Amino acid sequence: MKKIRFYRIKKEVRILGLDDGPFKRGDKEVIVVGTVFRGGNFIDGVLSTKILVDGLDATKKVIELVNNCSFKDLRVIMLDGLGFGGFNLVDIKRVYKETGLPVIVVVRKKPDFKEIDKALDNIDRKIERSRIIKNAGEPVKVETGKNKFIYMQCAGLDLEDAKKIIIISSTRSLIPEPIRVAHLIASGIVSGHSRGKA
Repeated sequence: MKKIRFYRIKKEVRILGLDDGPFKRGDKEVIVVGTVFRGGNFIDGVLSTKILVDGLDATKKVIELVNNCSFKDLRVIMLDGLGFGGFNLVDIKRVYKETGLPVIVVVRKKPDFKEIDKALDNIDRKIERSRIIKNAGEPVKVETGKNKFIYMQCAGLDLEDAKKIIIISSTRSLIPEPIRVAHLIASGIVSGHSRGKA
């Protein structure tokens, strides 16, 4: 499937940002919240679903959430990392293929793939999970504040377009608003109050 070309990226590009809520040992499910943003300034809607903790249904649930939502002018999906609910990993290439929307993954720190590989030894279907991680590609550094960086991976669009969208939407912190606000909402729903950083 060819990459989507953004000939002009508007400041109000419609983004769906997704993050999971907190969970504790013994929980079977975790909430995933999506916020629909115009760039990094206006929130237009909120979506939610649930996935299994350390399961393998996150990819399917994200695809269903996007394809069944009423926001038909979405241009890009943003994820707070590849893993939701622990090691319930999102296959970003499959999400792009089945929704037609490019996907950008954002993390504050570059993942330690050696440590991740060790942790996967304790979870079933390691080969499948490792393939999803490898498929997402090498994280790329993006400057979203003066001499301050985050890391991204993407599927379905050029790196330069992905960087522009991240910078446009990072209006209040180093992390894009669609993800930051999704994190606050998910945390508030589960814990009764929002806390921590996306």
